[in-house]
Amino acid sequence: MRKILILAFISINLLAVGQSTQSKIQSLLNKVTSSPVSNNQNVEGLKNSLNVGIEKAVGKLGIENGFYNDPVLKLQLPPEAKSITNNIRLVPGGKELVNKTILSMNRTAEDAVKEATPIFKNAILKMSITDAVGILFGKEDAATQYLRQNTYAELKAAFAPKVKVSLGKPLVANISTTQTWNLLSSSYNGVANSMVGKFSRMKPINVNMEDYVTEKALDALFVKIAEEEKAIRTNPAARVNDLLKNVFGQLDKK
Repeated sequence: MRKILILAFISINLLAVGQSTQSKIQSLLNKVTSSPVSNNQNVEGLKNSLNVGIEKAVGKLGIENGFYNDPVLKLQLPPEAKSITNNIRLVPGGKELVNKTILSMNRTAEDAVKEATPIFKNAILKMSITDAVGILFGKEDAATQYLRQNTYAELKAAFAPKVKVSLGKPLVANISTTQTWNLLSSSYNGVANSMVGKFSRMKPINVNMEDYVTEKALDALFVKIAEEEKAIRTNPAARVNDLLKNVFGQLDKK
């Protein structure tokens, strides 16, 4: 009965939207009606897959070296700090400070990313049936984009205080990220200020490290979730239970 009501709801809405949108909704309607898997199973399967993907993504990033050992997602110094590395020989102990700052930034991201799981799961619980069906038969990163649109602001608000605290923790050699960055940037700025007129390319830098690490950690998290989503959609071996095998097996026939 519930499925009939859903189909009726979609059909009524076909009359109220443009032709392009009608075609998309009609395509979804055809998939729902022709699928041997029930609509409830489709919704349950999608939500199950998101929970699996989130747990794997957070599990891979939220451990020591989860960021630091990832060649793609490892946090590097902000772009504004390129002038530091270009002139590192002029900064006392500069190379060691750069290495410590980069390691500390990644430790901070690894610490903060654990905050994501409950926020993601709450968004999944609120997902409508129409959203779920559209995501299931949508693009290979449709679920990731849905989560990004519906959780980014909340995640950033949750990450920010965690990052702030973590940046102040003595994470590497009993020195915090904030301390290493402040020491590195102030040392560089001292040289840059004293060289004005001699080395015009050496300009003082001012970076909000809290905002930078928060945004980089979030971007990396969504990259990881997209990888997990793609695996479940395209790799039968990544479907860890019968529900996922049945629901996502439909995509193998497309």
